[in-house]
Parts: sequence; structure tokens; C-alpha cells
Amino acid sequence: MKNMQPGQIVYSTAGRDEGRKFIVLSIIDDNYVYISDGDLRKVDKPKKKKFKHLKSTGIIADLIKEKLLSNIKVEDCEIKKYLALLSKKEQEV
Repeated sequence: MKNMQPGQIVYSTAGRDEGRKFIVLSIIDDNYVYISDGDLRKVDKPKKKKFKHLKSTGIIADLIKEKLLSNIKVEDCEIKKYLALLSKKEQEV
């Protein structure tokens, strides 16, 4: 589980946000990451979440990952748009 990386899509498995999709913004330490969905949890105020309360999808948002690793600001609308597109693709399957 601790092989998460910035830009990775994850599901929350515990808390009020259980079942919601997020993008990992950064790894804090061995136990915590910062996540955002661009909607309820904005990039400017990300959620601090334990690894054990997240489920990885194995999907990485490459464009967002590149921006995060290059210290380029990621906009909330980019994250919302990517997660909405991903949800739409999942519904079609």
C-alpha cells in the first residue's frame, strides 16, 4: 500500500469521505499522504490521510503527476475534470 506516488488515483476506505475518489498530491511520511478531489478537498487545503485508509486504483494521472513533481501549481478544476472523466469511463464499462 505504501507504494503510492503523486498523481495516483485512490479511494477513501474510511471516514466521512469513504468511497470518494482522490488524487495523491504528496507523500508526507511513512504513514500519511495529502489528497485532493478538487471539490470538497481543494488543492490549497488538501486532506491528510493515512495510507491504511486508502485503496489504490493503480491509475496514475500522468499530466497531474508531472506538474506535481515539477512544482507547477495544479488547479482544482484539473483534478475535478480528471476524476469526472474517470467516473464517466467507469460507468460506461
